[in-house]
Amino acid sequence: MASNHSGGSEPPTLALPGVHPSPNIQKAPDVYERENRAVDPGGKIEAAMAAAAPWDGKVLLDLGAGTGYHLPRFHETAAHVIAVEPHGPSRVRAMARVAALGLERVSVTTGSAERLLLPDASIDVVHARFAYFFGPGCEPGLAELARVIRPCGAAFMIDNDLRTGTFASWLRRSPDWANADPDEIEGFWAGRGFDLTRIASEWRFERREDLDAVVRLEFPPDLAATILMEHPGTSVDYHYALYHRRY
Repeated sequence: MASNHSGGSEPPTLALPGVHPSPNIQKAPDVYERENRAVDPGGKIEAAMAAAAPWDGKVLLDLGAGTGYHLPRFHETAAHVIAVEPHGPSRVRAMARVAALGLERVSVTTGSAERLLLPDASIDVVHARFAYFFGPGCEPGLAELARVIRPCGAAFMIDNDLRTGTFASWLRRSPDWANADPDEIEGFWAGRGFDLTRIASEWRFERREDLDAVVRLEFPPDLAATILMEHPGTSVDYHYALYHRRY
């Protein structure tokens, strides 16, 4: 979750603009799967989304879907779920998940935030979790969302809350996040009509070795070693920023 990029590289013939590497899931998808299982065990993120714009009976776009971890949850009540993922190996894993679980109302396709291979006004709800939409620089993707979202539809962008929580304190110590300015990021979204819901949640792992593996995946080696020496147990308080708006 610490990565501030999502997507991946594809053969240039696909000509997908706005695609960035996501080294955590693309480097170690099995470890990232353990991370996903630990995220927000109380379901606070989905509850906040559903309160703002429920997707029951709607067409939902999971943009930057990765290996498709969230698809079964959306499939429960959505009319249809479209998973868009530019990274080929991740997309194949998402397809395998859909097939193994028999998710008949899910489609998995290539594409990027800046080039969605979808018709105009075809989507009711967009979910983008740690994928492309991190503030300044994502304007082309926002324009593409405005094209595909139906009137009265909604978009949700999930990112780290950089202000509070143990996980945010770790991010502030990472060189990868040295230039991240929460005032700038939050101001960017507010200026484009997005509301911010702060969600105080956690990582909760079943085993300490899973937490260790995920921390080592998400942070540089020296910082990860320090964090693991300092932090006992199997839980970490982790706060999220949920940006959302209606169209």
